[in-house]
Amino acid sequence: MNLTIRAMHTADIPAGLHLCRASGWNQLEEDWRTFIDSGDGGGCIAEREGQTIGTVTFLRYGGHFSWLAMMLVDPAARRAGVGTRLMDAALDALAGEPCVRLDATPFGEPLYRRFGFQDEYELARAKVTIPAGGFDSAPEAVRPMSAADLAGVFARDRQVFGADRSAILASLYRRAPDLAWIACRGEALAGYCFGRPGYLYRQLGPVVADDAAVAGKLVTGCLAGQAAETLAVDVPRLPTEWTGWLEAAGFRVERSFLRMYRGQMPPPGLGARQFAMAGPEFG
Repeated sequence: MNLTIRAMHTADIPAGLHLCRASGWNQLEEDWRTFIDSGDGGGCIAEREGQTIGTVTFLRYGGHFSWLAMMLVDPAARRAGVGTRLMDAALDALAGEPCVRLDATPFGEPLYRRFGFQDEYELARAKVTIPAGGFDSAPEAVRPMSAADLAGVFARDRQVFGADRSAILASLYRRAPDLAWIACRGEALAGYCFGRPGYLYRQLGPVVADDAAVAGKLVTGCLAGQAAETLAVDVPRLPTEWTGWLEAAGFRVERSFLRMYRGQMPPPGLGARQFAMAGPEFG
């Protein structure tokens, strides 16, 4: 049967969501719109006999690097070359980009290696379900983020992330303002965090901080008042001070995955200050 690869459009989002549910993924319509509605993003659909059986999406981060995500293949159509065709199409669309990055599950890693992707660093997905009364109040050192804070946060984030993702952060702030927190030392910005809703659980991240102590206070602020909510966080394999804090707070590692890149090494950024990522969708 013939396989057709074409550009993904807004009308295709329900089909993408169907694949998310079939694979047990967490994304919502708004996550897909980040790619489809962005002038720096896009995606591809794999169709067979009029049925969508695969997707891939991408974002360009201002010529610094680009990001691949949402590589989904219908479970009934796997191991038939659909992922390979989608990767060919996505990399063709990003042919002028100096570096392409992604987060690989163990299942997807062999495919990416065949396309020349190399290891960058390991990450882990950790989850917590907040018990009643588990986090009664936020630490005094942090406070909810306000719209007036965004310009300063965006400026710092360009240094830490290595590229401008202010549009994504603004979207996260709009979608989950209760998960957007800020920490200051005097007048200086010491850290910030964002989050977003999901189909199965809420995703916390990015978390950016001067050190693990500040990161812990930001996460505590997010967890306060979230009784019975389940939250996930994607963290780099950093020193035990941070992972130990997460475990003490009730987070449990669910699985590991691998950040990978193709092409030039990614721009440096400030990796030691990234205590949680925005998720495998956005980097």
